[in-house]
Amino acid sequence: MFSSRLNWNAPPNPLSQLLAEKRRRYRPVLDLTESNPTHAGIQYPAEGIAQALADARVLRYEPEAFGLRRAREAVAQYYSAAGFEVPTSRIVLTASTSEAYSYLFKLLADPGDEILTPRPSYPLFEYLAQLESVKTVQYPLFYDHGWHLDTAAFHSLITPRTRAIVIVNPNNPTGNFLKRHEFDEMLQAAQRHSLTIISDEVFSDYALSEDAARVTFAAHNPGALTFSLSGVSKVVGLPQMKLGWMVTGGPERLQKQALEGLELIADTYLSVGTPVQLAGPALLDARISVQAQIRDRVALNLRHLQAAPGLRVLQVEGGWYAILHMPRTRSEEEWAMGLLRDHDVLVQPGFFYDFDSEAYLVVSLLTPPAIFTEGIQRLCREL
Repeated sequence: MFSSRLNWNAPPNPLSQLLAEKRRRYRPVLDLTESNPTHAGIQYPAEGIAQALADARVLRYEPEAFGLRRAREAVAQYYSAAGFEVPTSRIVLTASTSEAYSYLFKLLADPGDEILTPRPSYPLFEYLAQLESVKTVQYPLFYDHGWHLDTAAFHSLITPRTRAIVIVNPNNPTGNFLKRHEFDEMLQAAQRHSLTIISDEVFSDYALSEDAARVTFAAHNPGALTFSLSGVSKVVGLPQMKLGWMVTGGPERLQKQALEGLELIADTYLSVGTPVQLAGPALLDARISVQAQIRDRVALNLRHLQAAPGLRVLQVEGGWYAILHMPRTRSEEEWAMGLLRDHDVLVQPGFFYDFDSEAYLVVSLLTPPAIFTEGIQRLCREL
């Protein structure tokens, strides 16, 4: 009766079952996986945001396929402040980056085509691709005093059915930025095989240090059709506002063709609400204070983590997460289960993000500091 695109049938994993049991028994858990800024004690300019959402113009419906000009101009100003000039004609608003992926998979791929995605990375692409009847093929990153693209493996995975290369920059959860020489490899491959680059840059404002070798805005290139994705979910720490965007880059001819296709798709769905579009300028203005708090929180928790005795913390360049390389005396699942069962500490095992070897744990640097400090102390006692 139902579509095969929904045949995921993933049973509850043991960690989620144990967590549910703890919560049924009202057992306090130190959650070191908290990644929702609105649950993490971040202070927002509530009055200004509320006023922006109360704009009387919300009573008029004047749809535009790519989004209201007022909101797209605010996105353009966001990039201008970072040193990149982007015409509003190259900006397409969506309800989220997930919806942007959905639009782009519709635009670029037929059923059965392939999209290259990074491993490890956030466990979302397979689901989004399957809903569009396309296939993800993972290209590996490897760790050696920092994370790097496995160039040989990347090139070997390109087939006649490959349509696009997804970059997560900085990666979630590894926190590594793509380097210019790695991006050049991808650009050359895209040009050689007529591929599109999709760059997810939602965490790009959260670099922990400066590095001229990094790529921060992939659409700022003339070589291949490119889409840079972002949104207020991370830029302003407001995932509930449902306002994202994509910016086109690359050869003008390909941009024109892509935007024509996207106009048809976007006009079909018209998913972004008028209130959040009208509030867009105020929301993006709010990022200054919100991002300062998030950067301070991340830096504080990372310093504490790096000072913790006995922990091996992998290098992180940006984003909200950190990776712990645990002794292989136990599996990742055993580490995570033991910490939750015996110490009431919740972490994520690396296999949640498709790490291909043992034993890694993932923690969120957005966690409130008191919870984070106590949780790491308990983890160290388990070591």
